[in-house]
Amino acid sequence: MTAGMDWHLARALLEWQVELGATEAIADAPIDRFTARADPTLAPPESSTTPTPTRAAPARTTLANGVDPVSAAEAMAAAAPDLPALAEAVAAYPHCDLRKGARNTVFSDGNPAARVMLIGEGPGREEDQRGLPFVGAAGQLLDRMFAAIGLSRTSPDTSSALYITNAVPWRPPGNREPTAEELAMLRPFLVRHVELADPAVIVLLGNTACQAILGRRGIMRLRGHWTDAIGRPCMPTLHPANLLRSPENKREVWSDLLEIKARLRKLS
Repeated sequence: MTAGMDWHLARALLEWQVELGATEAIADAPIDRFTARADPTLAPPESSTTPTPTRAAPARTTLANGVDPVSAAEAMAAAAPDLPALAEAVAAYPHCDLRKGARNTVFSDGNPAARVMLIGEGPGREEDQRGLPFVGAAGQLLDRMFAAIGLSRTSPDTSSALYITNAVPWRPPGNREPTAEELAMLRPFLVRHVELADPAVIVLLGNTACQAILGRRGIMRLRGHWTDAIGRPCMPTLHPANLLRSPENKREVWSDLLEIKARLRKLS
C-alpha cells in the first residue's frame, strides 16, 4: 500500500472509481493508447457506439445441506399473494446470513400504490434500528430530491406518492456491499415485490440496485438512460449517499429527476 495511504482511504478511492464506472484493473505494463489507435495490430478498432455497461453473471450456489437458496427464494416469493405475505416470507427466509447480524428486516416504506418505486441497496445502521429504508442522512436527502419533483413517501395520493424498498432487506456487516450471491438469492423476493406493488416506473438508486435488477454495474454510464426490467421502465440514478460524498454530482441527478417527472407526465 502506498505510503501515507491507510486502508480506509484506499477503500474510499476504490469506491469512488467504481462509482465512476471503472471496470478494469491497471495493466502490468503501461499502454500507449495513441500508438494503439494508430496501429490496428496493437489493439482492436474502437466502436463508435456507447460501450455496454458491465453485466454481472448471476451468482448461484448450493448450500452444504444441498439446498439451492435461489430456488427456495423463488418458491417462497411465488407463494406470496400480496405484500404483507411477501414481507412475512422475506422475514422467514432462512438461507441468507445477512439476517443473522441484523436487528430488523427492512421491507419497505411509503405508499404501496404509488406509481414510482425506488430501489436502494440495503439498510444502514439507522434503517436497521428502525426497520424502515432510507431514514438516515441519505434518506433525508432522498426525500428532498423527490420533493423537488412533487413526490413524497408520505403522500396518500398515488399520483404524487413514493414506494421505497432495497435490494436486500438486512443490513450487511459494516455497511459493506451485498455480495453477488446474496443479491442472487434475494432477487426473487425483489422481483415479486415489484410485481405485487405494480409501479409504473422504477428508479434504481446506485450500483447495487442496478446489479440486482439489471445485472449491470457502472452507474455513471447507466444513469440518465431509461431501460426496461421486470416489464417496466427503469431509470438508474445515483444513490443519495453518493451525493453526500460528491455534491458536484447533484446536477446529473437533477437531470434524471426531470426525466422521471417527464415520463410520469406522459403516463398521466
